[in-house]
Amino acid sequence: MPVVSIKSERLFKKLGKSYTEDQFQDLCFQFGIELDEVTSERRIKMKERLSVGGSSGKLDKQTLKELEKYSDEEIFKIEIPANRYDLLCEEGIVRALRIFLQLEKTPTFAVRNPSKLLVMNVEAETKQIRPFVVCAVLRGVKMDQAVYDSLIDLQDKLHQNICRKRTLVAIGTHDLSTLDISAPFTYKAQAPKDIAFVALTQTEKKNAVELMNLYETNERYKHLKPFVPIIKDSPVYPVIYDNKGVVLSLPPIINGEHSKITLDTRDIFIECTGTDRTKAMIVLNTMVTMFSEHCEHPFTVEQVKVVYPDGHSELTPDLGLPEFECSVDFVNNQVGVNLDIDTICELLEKMQLHALKKGNNSISVKAPPTRSDILHACDIMEDVAIAYGYNNLVKTNPKSSTVGRQNPLNQLTDHLRLEFAMAGFTEALTLILCSDKENFEQMNKKDDGKTAVTISNPKTFEFQACRISLIPGLLKTLQQNLKTGLPIQLFEVNDVVLVDETTDVGARNIRKAAALFCSTTSGFEIIHGLVDRLMEVMAIPFDANEGYSIEASNDESYFPGRQANILFGGKKVGTFGIIHPDVMQAFGVKYPCSVLEFDVEPFL
Repeated sequence: MPVVSIKSERLFKKLGKSYTEDQFQDLCFQFGIELDEVTSERRIKMKERLSVGGSSGKLDKQTLKELEKYSDEEIFKIEIPANRYDLLCEEGIVRALRIFLQLEKTPTFAVRNPSKLLVMNVEAETKQIRPFVVCAVLRGVKMDQAVYDSLIDLQDKLHQNICRKRTLVAIGTHDLSTLDISAPFTYKAQAPKDIAFVALTQTEKKNAVELMNLYETNERYKHLKPFVPIIKDSPVYPVIYDNKGVVLSLPPIINGEHSKITLDTRDIFIECTGTDRTKAMIVLNTMVTMFSEHCEHPFTVEQVKVVYPDGHSELTPDLGLPEFECSVDFVNNQVGVNLDIDTICELLEKMQLHALKKGNNSISVKAPPTRSDILHACDIMEDVAIAYGYNNLVKTNPKSSTVGRQNPLNQLTDHLRLEFAMAGFTEALTLILCSDKENFEQMNKKDDGKTAVTISNPKTFEFQACRISLIPGLLKTLQQNLKTGLPIQLFEVNDVVLVDETTDVGARNIRKAAALFCSTTSGFEIIHGLVDRLMEVMAIPFDANEGYSIEASNDESYFPGRQANILFGGKKVGTFGIIHPDVMQAFGVKYPCSVLEFDVEPFL
């Protein structure tokens, strides 16, 4: 989980009270965060020198003298839950703790727009790489070194957390006074050689190709090297210009030197580009709600009009308050308390949630833009439990006595695994994600677009979709283990995922069992015998009406005339047979193979 460092003196001054380490640790526990470590700038540097110097545990006199220039003031390192983006900076932690301690109320964030809004025009080419951009302006910011450091640190932590190392969202902050705002900004996607500017911390103008090579090879820029692959191989790079053609940023890599933030900056222009609009909005909301407290008019933000190529436009950021409903009974039953509706509303106010009574048993809760983690009544219930105090919950014995037992499906799965193993087969555990080709083309099947659950933004071609069969995984395992010698006998009992519009998530898991036999002969009789053995141990008779039966099948993945469907209660539950030669060739196996696959759940 992310860790935020705050100097104790600044922290206690803002909280209006000094704490011992144990007292502050207890406060953190009450609020649901954790004091990870108490250190100082000098101790941090000393650890760094010791790690470089080896394991002797000693430093020379010159090094000790150099360390004296560093402060010995206590620094609290606080561990933050990964979904609380509003706590990733000093401003957010202090504000949340003060509200929790009821020293102040949750601020109301307001939009304060001039008669003429700033405009960001988005060009159609950006769809090829990073299609979304959201923006905001903070006016009259009172900037000092601590605020500047906190601003940069929050960007870094958001980049590592919700932004997924800038792959989903990248943040750019700029000094608005250095830019031409007489006409709209432009968000473009251009060929790398056509983008030239002076990048942050540099003095010479370089095009994007030269910058990429520099960041990949120069040790000075090793902190930027991990982000280069995000766009390097793309034919176009995203770039933001002002009206005079000044480059603001080359997301997600680097900002321009021209508009860099300094301690003299008073108006900050924030832009977030990304492949995920929802996350981009969360990131922008987090940035403006944290640092708007330093504005001339605290907690006010200026919106920017973003115009997309299809003609639609939107004002960002959106500081609206999403509303949720939660019943008193639900909270009391889940937390294990008996609180009245007024008390629950008071507790939620301590967690920055605006709560109002809606009848005798219902609460209307509005979540501020800082609380993007509130998605469901369960989140509201959890905040009530935190505000009430976990240590205040009374320990009680369960009202009913129950005996636990294994899930029936898992129990049957374990029995099948044992039977496969006793029949001489070796278990394989394959990945649930695979490529579209492995699901369909390599199995001689056509993709109807209604069977496999696909990944909208896959990291690699190997992980494009969820598997719809266990057989491709067994064939890949076979191909990698042919050198071990024949025959090879493999099995797997695990889940596949199929599209199912009748479920709330649009998909469902199905437990399947599969086995593979590979040798110089097909081994069809071995797989057929395995089917009969498994049915025998499950006490399923060979009976077309009350048990199982087999019939000829016509599956494209199997050799014609050497395959059969397994029927149970008259319904197809599986297939076995000799794999088609085209399938074997597609998976790089030159020996004949017989396989078996059936659904497990019908036999419960």
